[in-house]
Order: sequence, then C-alpha cells, then structure tokens
Amino acid sequence: MLRLLGNIIWFLLGGVVMGLAWYLAGLLAMITIIGLPWARACFVIGTFCFFPFGKEAVSRKAISGHDDIGTGALGLIGNIIWFVLVGIWLAVGHLMSAVACFITIIGIPFGIQHLKLALITLSPIGQTVIDSDRPRWVE
Repeated sequence: MLRLLGNIIWFLLGGVVMGLAWYLAGLLAMITIIGLPWARACFVIGTFCFFPFGKEAVSRKAISGHDDIGTGALGLIGNIIWFVLVGIWLAVGHLMSAVACFITIIGIPFGIQHLKLALITLSPIGQTVIDSDRPRWVE
C-alpha cells in the first residue's frame, strides 16, 4: 500500500515529466536505425521513471550471470556516446528535480529516487528493471 501511495504521489508531482523526457529521448533515438538500442533502454527506464517505488534498475549481467551485447564492450561504448549526447541532459533534469524535492521534508524520498535515476543516466544500456523483492543473481 505504501509503494502504491508513493508511486501515485511521485507520478503526480514530477515523475510524469521525467518519464516523458525519457520517452522523448527514446523517440529521438528511434528516428535513426543506429539509435534503436538507446531507444529500447529509454523506454525501459522511462517506464521505470513513471512508477519507481518497489522496483530497481540492475545490470542484465547481474540477472543472467553472463555478458551480452549491452553489458560488454559495445555496451560501454554505447553508454559513453549516450551520456555525451543525451544522458547529461536527463541527469541535469533529475538533479534539478532532486533539489526541488529536497527543499521540503516530505519530498526527501522523492529526491533520493531522482538521484538514483540520475545515476542510471550514466549507463542505461545493459540495465533492466526488476521488482525490489526479486533476487538479483542467478544460481
């Protein structure tokens, strides 16, 4: 119940704006064929940005136990290109939103979530979103 309430408040007080920003970045990436890996990552993280409480972003390598194209060397190169072209702007948006949330006492949990999302803008390729209750490793 607390997650649901947190997600509703988050969505109404700014989560929708940053989620749409991620979706816009994804749409811009989809314009070119070469941008499709970034577009997929944008839509996954954008959906996460709409309702983040009770979920977390983790590396796909932590889930599967092995590298794939997004968690290996190509993913690193893709994340560097991503951050220079788009990621810095999303990070600034999340940081400004975090500062606005930290101004109020009740907004502190939301500010912390914006900081987590700002970190995700560093390397969204190779990330996936899971429920917080799900184990992060493969045995």
